[in-house]
Amino acid sequence: MLLKYGSEKIEVNLPESAVYMEIENPAPEIDRESFTANLVSLIPEKKKGKLSLVVSDKTRLCGYGEFLPWVIEAAGKKGFNRDSITVFIAYGTHPFQSDDESERAYGDSFHNLRFVHHDCDDLASMVKMGTTSRGTQVMVRKEIIESEAVILFGAISHHYFAGYGGGRKLIFPGLASREAIYHNHKLFIDFNTRILHPGCQSGKLEGNPVAEDLKEIDSFFPDKVIVSGILNKKGEVIRLMAGKKYEDFVSACNTYDSIYRKSGMEKFDAVIASAGGYPKDINFIQTHKSVHNAASFVKDGGTLLLLGECRDGIGNESFKKIFDEPREKAVISLGKHYSGNGGTALSMMSKTERINIFMVTSLDADTCSKIGVKKLSADEINPLISAMKGNIACIENASIVYM
Repeated sequence: MLLKYGSEKIEVNLPESAVYMEIENPAPEIDRESFTANLVSLIPEKKKGKLSLVVSDKTRLCGYGEFLPWVIEAAGKKGFNRDSITVFIAYGTHPFQSDDESERAYGDSFHNLRFVHHDCDDLASMVKMGTTSRGTQVMVRKEIIESEAVILFGAISHHYFAGYGGGRKLIFPGLASREAIYHNHKLFIDFNTRILHPGCQSGKLEGNPVAEDLKEIDSFFPDKVIVSGILNKKGEVIRLMAGKKYEDFVSACNTYDSIYRKSGMEKFDAVIASAGGYPKDINFIQTHKSVHNAASFVKDGGTLLLLGECRDGIGNESFKKIFDEPREKAVISLGKHYSGNGGTALSMMSKTERINIFMVTSLDADTCSKIGVKKLSADEINPLISAMKGNIACIENASIVYM
């Protein structure tokens, strides 16, 4: 069995009894003419204003090189020419991309349109929209609010504490201020019980404080069009679903779930998994999503062996500092001063307390030890698998499958 690791593949030898968690690869259901016609019906007619188009960064691609021209074509039919369109890259708190990375992500459109790299610390570019019932002060880019039309274009995915990625998340946290983003993300932690909030789960929107806060935030914004891409296991877009209502976003999430949710499966003593290769394993913050998904299939006390290159390192250097304290003390510290990916660190701690995690990765051994995993070389994979006891499963792309 060949599993992806960065831009390469590594061969693993599985016992005959191993369960191979096969992921469906549905045929594409995209027709340019019908998609464009539907999008034209959703975009308002241009009067005097401009159109803002929001896209994800390199960690969450959505076939932009191929499909951005379709969106631009639809906007053009409502009077928005290229000079009246600005594309915003929804980094949230992620680091900026280089021009070369952006060209690879967005194709020719990167040179044909005005692109803006969102900076979550540039408060002068933002406006306060209000405060949610959970206390999140919503600060987002002024240009989005001042636009005559807004299109959010990104891929739907499971998100380990917001329920789902994509859709409404492109505008918030994608184009929000750091402080606002951190306040929303803090809802992942129950500071009274000092544990992660049980309602914050992949594929869960109701009863999830982070997701419900995002829903309330979404109500602060003017009408917008959301184009949601459904990707196959190769990262290719197989569906494009466009709508304007919250229910349209939920429908896209349900479509994604119907392909990648594996509810009710037995748990395993050991799971061997790939994070899905580049860019899903570009850094540990992104790879953690695959760790989280794969861990959902592992019994308490079991073993997870995950391939995740992390060529860009940990992804957030402040992340490692959280591991300087035991989990309960870390919760108290984060309550006083939340830092980037604090909830991610606590989530990782909760998994390493429950199961044993091994990683084939370019992260150094000290970093691996600090975050609670044991670093393996490629040569150590198969001897470890040979020593595994009990029932074993293999997941070819843990970034997209979840129990």
